[in-house]
This record gives sequence, C-alpha cells and structure tokens, in this order.
Amino acid sequence: MGAWLRHRLPERVEVTQMLADERFVYASGLAVAEDHPYAPHTFVWFHRDLIDEVEVPGRIVIVHQDERLIVVDKPAFLSTIPRGRHVQQSVVVRLRAELGLPELSPLHRLDRVTSGLLLLATERRWRGAYQTLFQDGAVRKTYRALAPKRPSLELPVVVRNHLTKQRGTWQAEVVPDAPVNAETRVELESTSGDLGIYRLTPRTGRTHQLRLHLHGLGIPIVDDPLYPEVQDIATDDFSRPLQLLADELEFTDPFDGSPRRFHSVRQLPLT
Repeated sequence: MGAWLRHRLPERVEVTQMLADERFVYASGLAVAEDHPYAPHTFVWFHRDLIDEVEVPGRIVIVHQDERLIVVDKPAFLSTIPRGRHVQQSVVVRLRAELGLPELSPLHRLDRVTSGLLLLATERRWRGAYQTLFQDGAVRKTYRALAPKRPSLELPVVVRNHLTKQRGTWQAEVVPDAPVNAETRVELESTSGDLGIYRLTPRTGRTHQLRLHLHGLGIPIVDDPLYPEVQDIATDDFSRPLQLLADELEFTDPFDGSPRRFHSVRQLPLT
C-alpha cells in the first residue's frame, strides 16, 4: 500500500516522509506501512499540515448539554465545521477537544458569519433522528436581524421564491418563474432610529436565504459582506459582525417526546 501511495501521489519524497511519520492511516487508525500489500476499495486517510489560523474572538457558550445533544451559542466568524482555511477555528474541532467527544457533529448548518444557536449530536448513533427533524421541517427556527427601516414596506410579509447558489460564486440568486424552494416570514419587532430589529421565521433553509430575502425587500442586513455587494474584507477582520442572530430553536425530541426550546444568550446589535 505504501508503494502504491508513492506511485500515485506527485511529491514522492514528501510521501515517503509521511509514511515514515505514520501520517497515512486506515479507517481503523492503523498506520499504513511501506510493505503493506495494496488492497482495492480501501479507504486511506492522512493528516495534512495546517496553516496558522488567527483565533476567532468570542466565546462558544454551551446553552444545553445532555447525553445526546449539545446546544451552543456560537460567535460570528467561527466556522461550524473544519473547511478550507478554517480548521482549528471551527466549532466542531474546538469542542471535540474541549469536551472529549470525538464523534461530536453538527445537526444543521450555520454560516461562518452568522451568530447564534447550533445543535450538535454527541455521538454518531444519535445523529440520524435529529437530522431527520431538520430535513422534515419539524424544527421551528427563529432568527433576528438588524436592518434599515423602510416605511413603505408593509409588514408582516412572507417571502417566497426560488433560490440557487452556484459552486464557486459568492452570492446566491433568485431564479424567476421557478418552483418555490425558499420561504421566510418577516416581521418588524422594534425600531431604533433608522434601524429595525426584524423577526425572521424561515420554513426552509436555503443557502443565504435570510440575507437574500431581506436584501430583496430593500432592507439588507447591517454589515452583510455579500449583499447587496460583495465586499473585499480580510478573513481575519472581525470588526463588523453580520447582524444576524439564530435566536430560537424549538422541536419535539424524537427519542423521548419531550418539548425542547432553546434561546440565544446574545442580543442585537452584535459586537
């Protein structure tokens, strides 16, 4: 197996050293050795070198923890899962180490720049049932956003359209005359000067749905780096968090039938 890896991967000297350092492993955790025979359909993992990451400010607040679930309130700019240039600076990597839970995994998505509630399963065996709740729309989610007031906008309003996001593009877009795949109820809760706090109740969970729906209403979320225009902001610039908060989550637990309801400890405006 080791010889096969050296043949297939381009930097042979580096691969040889990685084999010597036991950085290639099988799914069982056993290190791949130079003299192991090649076996087809075998998964091999390796630990890549990580770039230095700037620490994301803000604290991951544990709102709830039990045998099956952990609910956290994450700060803006912290990725949910390790990806791209954000590996150590992600909720999953941080909490797996801090809590000693190697199988900890998120049950839904939350953008890196979005703050608020995130649900995670403590072990793989619990994950499927909770993920099914999200897939079936059985989790009631409430967000709050800080955005401009628009006196001519009649609220509450339900925004329905078709959203899509192409791989490699920054912004999602509305597809005219296509079947509805995104729906959000928008209500104005309070005002302060030229800004309002809006209560957002999505029935679906498309990429950038809330951000694009408010932008479409002419009230883009304060400090949104993508809407209406993509801004050139360094990934280590944490000075202007997106003013969008995943504020409430409510559902019936699929294992014991108990009602679950969680609230963010954060408030708008986010700093």
